[in-house]
Amino acid sequence: MTKARTILGIDPGTNLLGFGIVRVDEAGKPRYIDMGVLDLRRIDDIYDKLRIIFDKVSALCELHAPDDLAIESPFYGRNAQVIFKLGRAQGAAMTAAMNHGARVFEYAPRKAKQAICGNGAASKEQVALMVEKTLGIDIDPKYLDATDALAIAMCHHYQMSSPLVSSGGGSSWEKFIAANPGRVKNK
Repeated sequence: MTKARTILGIDPGTNLLGFGIVRVDEAGKPRYIDMGVLDLRRIDDIYDKLRIIFDKVSALCELHAPDDLAIESPFYGRNAQVIFKLGRAQGAAMTAAMNHGARVFEYAPRKAKQAICGNGAASKEQVALMVEKTLGIDIDPKYLDATDALAIAMCHHYQMSSPLVSSGGGSSWEKFIAANPGRVKNK
């Protein structure tokens, strides 16, 4: 049994920013709370977009009081400018969440897809389908950026409920064995 947690997942972007909120109960069962897409395509000024992102994430934090922010880390594509824009959007969201007491965790897109679908190259549609099945909800296809955000929140939940993480945050088997002697059988 663990402490209940609220996780805010963010799929950052300066044109479309997806968010999803999951509440994990004491038994470790995740439950859907909220999701949406912040559409910034009609805003021309990048600094206005960043202010809106900061304000929206702040409002979400005030409404849902997340313990953790799980955010997709920027990945390098063909255009270096894209990673700079994503980094700015990510920074605005992270700062807003930290101002409201949330801890921040970053996950690569492939890691979230692997955690949800078992395939790091899964399509947005596959991710949406698995998120629907896992959380027991129906999602409108127009919310694919929000389903990515829910997937990132779920990835964080899975990461935090891993025995290796809960044994002291280590990635070593020695730490796990030391923290869980009753779970290890000697031959």
